[in-house]
Amino acid sequence: MSVIGTSRSAFSLVSPAAHAAAVADLVRRYRELPPGTRVRLGKKTSNLFRFGAAPAQRLDTSALTGVIRVDPVARTAEVQGMTTYEDLVEVTLAHGVMPLVVPQLKTITLGGAVTGLGIESTSFRHGLPHESVLEMDILTPDGDVITVTPDGEHAELFRGFPNSYGTLGYAVRILIEVQPVTPYVRLEHRKVGTADLQSTIVDVCGPDGPQFVDGTVFGPDDQYLTLGTFTDDPGPGISDYTGQKIFYKSIEQRAVDHLTTRDYIWRWDTDWFWCSRALGAQNPVVRRLWPSRLRRSDVYRRLVALDRRTGFSGRVNSVLGKPQQEPVIQDVEIPVERLTEFLDAFHKDIGITPVWLCPLRLRDERTWPLYPMKAHELYVNVGFWSAVDEVPGKPDAHNRRIEELVAELGGHKSLYSTVHYDEREFWEHYNGVAYQALKERYDPHGRLPDLFSKVTGSGRA
Repeated sequence: MSVIGTSRSAFSLVSPAAHAAAVADLVRRYRELPPGTRVRLGKKTSNLFRFGAAPAQRLDTSALTGVIRVDPVARTAEVQGMTTYEDLVEVTLAHGVMPLVVPQLKTITLGGAVTGLGIESTSFRHGLPHESVLEMDILTPDGDVITVTPDGEHAELFRGFPNSYGTLGYAVRILIEVQPVTPYVRLEHRKVGTADLQSTIVDVCGPDGPQFVDGTVFGPDDQYLTLGTFTDDPGPGISDYTGQKIFYKSIEQRAVDHLTTRDYIWRWDTDWFWCSRALGAQNPVVRRLWPSRLRRSDVYRRLVALDRRTGFSGRVNSVLGKPQQEPVIQDVEIPVERLTEFLDAFHKDIGITPVWLCPLRLRDERTWPLYPMKAHELYVNVGFWSAVDEVPGKPDAHNRRIEELVAELGGHKSLYSTVHYDEREFWEHYNGVAYQALKERYDPHGRLPDLFSKVTGSGRA
């Protein structure tokens, strides 16, 4: 057994020739589609929370789900665009390295994180996944494959691709930076009072801070920051939260903990942060009967999708005389100096707990026009994934309140979930001028939906 983590299986690298053949086949099938055909990538899993998209022709991408090479000396990895982080991490850890930022859920794909944004506890040091991209091959809406780099002919697309959600093309090959790892990660769970939360986050996210920082809010004035440090020392023993123990519950119970690096990377996936409790997977009896291989985020997400399709829980609530529920599943970035204001309003108006905190800042001077964060400014991602009682006659009231609050505080909202802005508001927040210029250059025939249509489900999506 590797001390970095137990390998599921040995992964073979994809040869450059096999990759080239897979891309050529995808391009051929794409070009054969009649003009006006709605297109969607045929992936086995999804981490989006927008259900009921319009029917579309699914393009099989199963031949673009591997790693081409890992160079631990140059600290790079060349990866096919539809590769999940679960498979990517498995390969990179075997070489003693990992991506600079690994989103929390195993079936997020590298291409999805780059075009749709991603975040994790290294983001205060390394920013978002697209910031560690050195170059990409993108299948454009017109059916061409172009290589984009930070300073090449297509630099404008390189900067505009993040947060475009597949409306400007699809990444089929991505060259990324990686970083060396140690066998273990030492965790310190530090309780922090509300009055000290903002200043403590700023302090621990300084240049001399740990390698990893995130936080958990269990309620008003009941919040913890978790500081992670690479180490060769397993400490008094290695914890395992893939079985009967549950990671987020340990935060209040243990001041210090140790995990293998692999288990640290996936610490949130086993219980989908804490969301598995709504599906019964944290009940001790159910948990013993629930196969461990099925205790993972993609399984839970499929169960939620099934419920959304069938409306089962809504019918049960009606029979029992309970209020209908409004799903509130969002990640938002708030400037650190406004975090307390956001949490105060959130506790008062929404009331979901726990809540996840993840500090982040852009890596350097580069900014990204479709998600216009300020260089050098420290933000805190606030993630919350639950449901609350609907306001009668206003089924989206809580989500709209969050959108208004984020705007008031100078923050940004991720687009992986429901979006309730009208079109004018949307383009004000997501740089419609820059987006339209990219759309005109790279999708002049409107082969793919525009970003507003894609994320709101309006029009052609």
